[in-house]
Amino acid sequence: MPQSAIWAAVGRQLQNPSGFGGRLIARVMGIANRRSNRIAIRALDCSPDNTILDLGCGSGTAVRLLAAIAGQGLILGLDHSETMLVQASFRNRHAVRQGLVHLLRGRIDALPWRDNSIDRIIAVHVVYFAGEAGAREARRVLRPGGRIVIVATDQSAMTRWKFAQASTHELFDLPGLTDLLMRGGFETSEISVTPIKLAFGVPGLLAIATK
Repeated sequence: MPQSAIWAAVGRQLQNPSGFGGRLIARVMGIANRRSNRIAIRALDCSPDNTILDLGCGSGTAVRLLAAIAGQGLILGLDHSETMLVQASFRNRHAVRQGLVHLLRGRIDALPWRDNSIDRIIAVHVVYFAGEAGAREARRVLRPGGRIVIVATDQSAMTRWKFAQASTHELFDLPGLTDLLMRGGFETSEISVTPIKLAFGVPGLLAIATK
């Protein structure tokens, strides 16, 4: 198989993990995203009674962290990969049984929740796959005063990674991520995007938008 085809296959697995390759991706991303998850959760500024949604929850590592700080709240996880949801369900099995965590299979651009129903949203390394429709859906389900926190790798780094192809990934710099949130319905005054350092010193972006 040509090298370009291999990288394209890796990009597709990151977009929608499945099978053995998806399980391998889940392990790698669970380690690589630890710092990103911590940054995003700190920025959420959540309360114990909040309803919190993890968009593109993957194998459930951030869901588990959120469940550990939740009191009377509810942690929701959504992913369109059955492979990822199986791992997330196992990792959070006790919290699922207690009713603290609910995991669903679905699409970011068609969220299965009513308007103004969620207090906080976390989206770690999924904005590449969300698009304007995903940003609009996130704003729709947020309650007034609610907040979405996005962590992404900066375009300057992503362009060097061969798996991040146009067919699977939309890349963002600071102005581009700000523009995406504005196209999603957020006002300029509601948006903050700042450069951050991710794992291994990789340049990243932290976006916070409040409805």
